[in-house]
Amino acid sequence: MKKFVFFLIVALCFVAPELQAQRYLHGMRGLQFTAGGVNALNRKKGFHWSIAFSTYNKRADRWVVGAEYLEKKYPYNELNIPQSQFTVDGGYYHKFLSDNRKTFFASVGASVMAGYETVNWNKKLLPDGATISNGDTFLYGGALTLELETYISDRLVLLANIRERILMGSSVGKFNAQFGMGIKIIIN
Repeated sequence: MKKFVFFLIVALCFVAPELQAQRYLHGMRGLQFTAGGVNALNRKKGFHWSIAFSTYNKRADRWVVGAEYLEKKYPYNELNIPQSQFTVDGGYYHKFLSDNRKTFFASVGASVMAGYETVNWNKKLLPDGATISNGDTFLYGGALTLELETYISDRLVLLANIRERILMGSSVGKFNAQFGMGIKIIIN
C-alpha cells in the first residue's frame, strides 16, 4: 500500500503542472466593474465608470451587456462645464489571444449603444450671464473595444481596456476614447 501511495504522489507531481483552470467555458457568467479616464489620463478632464454582465459561448467568446456613466469637463473662465452621458450597451467580444496556462486573454469587441446626454445638468445660464446653447439629447451609436484580462484566481479577473465610442446625437463631441481598469467576478 505504501508503494502505491508513493507512486500516486510522484505521478501527481508530474501531472499537476499540466493541469489548467477551467476558464472561458460555455455558460460561464461574470459581473465586471471598470473605471478610467476619457480622451486623456487626466481625471480632471473626464472620467467614466461602468458595470456589465458577460456570458461566454461555445467558441470561448462572450456577450456583454452593461451600463455606463461618462463625464467630460470643458473649461470656461474659472468654471468647468460638465458634459454627462448615461448609456447602455450590448456587444460581442472575440477572444483572439491567450496563453497556454489560461491566465491571460486578449479580446476585441464591438457594441451598440444608446443613452442620454446632458450639458451642465441642463442649467443654461452661467454665473457671468452667458447662456449654454447645447441642450439635452438622446444618443445612439457604438463602440470598439480592446480588452486585456488576467486571472488572479479562478473567480477574480483583472481587466484593462481601451475603447473608442462613436455616439451620434451629441451636440458636443461624437468621439470619445476611454482608458480603463477594472475587475470581473465570475459568478458561476
